[in-house]
Amino acid sequence: MDFLELTGKTIVVTGVANKKSVAWLIGKTLAEFGAHPVFTVRTEERLEDTKKLLADFPVHVCDVTVQGEIEALADTLAKNHDSIDGLVHSMAWAGYEKGLLPFHQTDKEDFLRSIDISCFSLINLSNALKEQFSKDASVITISISSTRMAAENYGYMAPIKAALDSAVVFLAKSFSAFSNVRFNAVKAGPLKTSSSSGIPGYVESYLFAEQATLRERALQTQEVANAAVFLLSPRSSGINADSLVLDAGMGVNFFDKRIVEKTMRIDD
Repeated sequence: MDFLELTGKTIVVTGVANKKSVAWLIGKTLAEFGAHPVFTVRTEERLEDTKKLLADFPVHVCDVTVQGEIEALADTLAKNHDSIDGLVHSMAWAGYEKGLLPFHQTDKEDFLRSIDISCFSLINLSNALKEQFSKDASVITISISSTRMAAENYGYMAPIKAALDSAVVFLAKSFSAFSNVRFNAVKAGPLKTSSSSGIPGYVESYLFAEQATLRERALQTQEVANAAVFLLSPRSSGINADSLVLDAGMGVNFFDKRIVEKTMRIDD
């Protein structure tokens, strides 16, 4: 039984870097349910790096900071596919070359580049593909479980993810004037990915987050992919302009007795 009703649907998946990427696992899972993922990578170098991984799928190069490349991608997709049934926006960029700085010292150039790649690209891609989306297409983006938690090592990315979450709502409203295209965010807790490993102090934060989950086991990237695939499917048709938090209960468990005792060094 094709419960998710994804068979034959064409889904554009952005942001694959390697086999640990959220985007790769989403695309792989989509294919397992009969969908046709079409991948995009940012550079020719990334295309070469993922050549073996993506060998069975169509792949296009698109640097989302270059308007001409977004337009070229839209033209190529229009020539090769009758319609687009979904879009996965799974890309983010943050510069930590200057080290971990206090938030008030955020570099303007880094911030603006990050919001261009991590947030505006969703708006830009959605606009470029609007004529190609099927009437009930689903667009998702990958966000973070909370933008209200001031994780110092995550820095300016949290405010940018907050902008991304807001953009989801405004895109859903804007597209509703002429279509039934849905927009949602998957708000994931800390994951073990290659991109996260570049965040200063991430390992310690990841291990703490794992202890804070209700199951004392970290969120798995495949779990995020599963939720994303559901939101891309017609089975989630009633969900729009919304966010799905996946954190294995971490957000409600910071006062767990075991964690408090360990922090305060209180003996039983």
